[in-house]
Formats: sequence, structure tokens, C-alpha cells
Amino acid sequence: MFLSLTLAVDAKSLVKQFGDVRAVDDVSFTVNSGEIYGLIGPNGAGKTTTLRTICTLILPSSGKLDIFGLDVVSQSAEIRKILSYLPEESGAYPNLTGYEYLEFMAKCYQKEDRDVRSMVNEAAELSRLGNRLKDKAKTYSKGMKRRLLIARALMTHPKLAVLDEPASGLDVLNAYHTREIIKRYVKDYGITVILSSHNMLEVEYLCDRVSFINNGKIAVEGKPKELKSKFESENLEDVFAKVVGYA
Repeated sequence: MFLSLTLAVDAKSLVKQFGDVRAVDDVSFTVNSGEIYGLIGPNGAGKTTTLRTICTLILPSSGKLDIFGLDVVSQSAEIRKILSYLPEESGAYPNLTGYEYLEFMAKCYQKEDRDVRSMVNEAAELSRLGNRLKDKAKTYSKGMKRRLLIARALMTHPKLAVLDEPASGLDVLNAYHTREIIKRYVKDYGITVILSSHNMLEVEYLCDRVSFINNGKIAVEGKPKELKSKFESENLEDVFAKVVGYA
């Protein structure tokens, strides 16, 4: 299996058509290996469709999309081995305890019991749920479920982690902790991250580069500092408003 050493994602003229609706319209962008890349846009802009196409959950209508040199259409099974996806709306199996859920997911990646235990122990530490991991997931708050799912997404040390609203439902301290974890895993394990969030402070803090997508097209791309300078804005929230026509 060949993996590109430089480009984690290479999208060229990507199109996704749903009947008469063109959700993704001639989108091209690249994500470098080891980068945190923000894909940002308003609801209905084509952002989630793009993320799901990257994760091989839906097929592109046309265009070319490679993940570490692997084609999303013909090599999707290989891509899924190196990728982890955290959707905005996701949940754990309600009748499993947190430990049981993590163990179930770890066994999808590891064959040896000791490797499963090691992965579960790492995820347990990441989640910061403590003894609540012994309780069933249906008793968890939204924030607790999110912490469990973030731990699940990162415990496999994927080559590419696609995180859609990772801090959704988290309080200030746990959101801060989550951002620090993402940064640490990128640095320590060389993970590449594609991040989507409506929290522009989070995007500005985490992302090396950002693309704003609107009406299915990439409207602008660049480093946060460059975008703020280009649009004469003090923050990315103001840039976002100007790009999508709210300001």
C-alpha cells in the first residue's frame, strides 16, 4: 500500500450531485501531512458532504480525491484502515458501558488482547470520565458522550482524523482540554486533522490553514493570520461573516 509522504488529502475538481442539487461544486484543495486544516462553512454549504466524501461514506459524482495517495473510489477499504471520523451528530451504543464501547471499538483495530487493553487504557485517560466509564452510555450527558467519542476517534492514532465539531456540547474546561489533546496528538503521533467547527476561536487556535466553503464552492483559503489581514478583520468570525455575505 503506497502512502504519499506529503499530501494527506488531494481534491481536484470534486463534485457531488444529489438529483438537481449540486452540494459540492468543483472543489479543489490539498491538506499537507501533519497539518490541522479547517473546512468551515454555514449550514448547507457543502461542508459535511465534502467530509463524508473524504471518509469514503459517499462517492463523488466526478473529480478526483486521494487520501495519502489512495483513491476514494477504488481504494476506499484501504483508506478506512488509516482514517478516523467523528461526525457532528454521533453516539455510542446506549446499553454498553463506556469501557465496553471502547473495548468493542478497539477490537476492530487490534487482534492481541494486550494491544486492545493498551488502546482502551489510553482512551480512558483521554476521556477523563473516570469511574463513569463503568456506567452505560445512555446515562451520559451530551458532553460526556462527546468526550468518549473523541477518545475513540484518537485512540487508534489514525493517519487522518476528520473531526466535525469536536467540542460540541463541551463546557469551557473540557473544550480547552480537547483542543490541547488534538494539538498534542498531531505533534506526538504525526496525525493529520481535518477540522470543522462553528467556533471561530477554536478554528483560529487550532488550524494551520482554513478553507471557507459556501454554496458548494471554496470561497477563500489561507492561514488564519493571512485571512484576517486580507479581509481587514480582527478575528476569523468577522472574516467568515464577510465571506458568506453576512457582513
